[in-house]
Amino acid sequence: MSRLRAAFAIPGDLSLPTGGYGYDRRVLALLPQFGIDVRVLALPGSYPFPSAHDLDATRRALESVAPDEVLLIDGLAWGAFPAAMARDVRAPIVALCHHPLALEAGLAPDHANALRDSEIAALGVSAHVIVSSEATAATLARDFGVRFESMTVAEPGVDRASLAKGSGGPGVALLAVGSIVPRKGYDVLVDALAGLIDLDWTLTIAGALDRAPATADALRAQIEAAGLAGRITIAGAVDDSTLAALYDRADLFVLASRYEGYGMVLTEALARGLPLVSTTGGAAGQTAPDAAALKVPSDNVAALQNALRNAIADPALRARLGAGARASALQLPTWEATAATVARVLLTAGGKASI
Repeated sequence: MSRLRAAFAIPGDLSLPTGGYGYDRRVLALLPQFGIDVRVLALPGSYPFPSAHDLDATRRALESVAPDEVLLIDGLAWGAFPAAMARDVRAPIVALCHHPLALEAGLAPDHANALRDSEIAALGVSAHVIVSSEATAATLARDFGVRFESMTVAEPGVDRASLAKGSGGPGVALLAVGSIVPRKGYDVLVDALAGLIDLDWTLTIAGALDRAPATADALRAQIEAAGLAGRITIAGAVDDSTLAALYDRADLFVLASRYEGYGMVLTEALARGLPLVSTTGGAAGQTAPDAAALKVPSDNVAALQNALRNAIADPALRARLGAGARASALQLPTWEATAATVARVLLTAGGKASI
């Protein structure tokens, strides 16, 4: 059978250290081994709020997609496409939805409503939708009108990793990973930790600072006002080797997100056998196994503070959760399995296979 040609439309800088771009990079690298010749179709980086000029650039880019190709398009762009532009695409369209754009925390109501409307329209003209979790599939079915039979879950893979050595004490080293944006709930985390100054802990936050500069500035001010500047380090965006070292020296992983489409950092922590304290926002409650995590509702400072107190103060509890993490890590999908699922969807859309 001949190989399928596909174009993967991705907005912005694919090299950025975010979970969504990381997913895209890994799938791009592996699709050729499943009979798919894929090219990157670069779109402007202003999505999900493109200017008129960027929409014109997007329209010109899409004109290069031939009818016998399959267009795989990252949801960061697809969810913000005008309906008319979405309908003009000549190739079969497969949308990759990491999480609905309208559910990003911190959006003004009119922006959220506009994104919801455009996302519903764009998803409605997609031949198929790939989502990163069952929770996201349920959200799209319930709130965005996407039929379950039109969706396929392709959970992110995770690389096998050595177990974390830990900090060696005497205090507990906490690690949080993710871009500093309102959705990640770092403000809630700092509020929770401000009530735990009687315990011996430090926190490192690794994540891009330029996605929402005002949020990053507010977080620094909050840390300073709480008197935690000596305990909390904002490392910014880090490379893979630095991030691996941070995981290796951590004793406890923390996720305070208001919403996650999956929560790749949770599985990265599980792969290293780290105990977790996590919110249940979006898919995070499903991604974090009960045996490995203390889980609390999102945006609940008191509940997060209580969970952190228990985990920081009780080494035996951390050891039990760590054992649960190590056991759960054995069940995590590989990136090869993720790419194989994406490939099946693309091959079906291109008439070369069936899901």
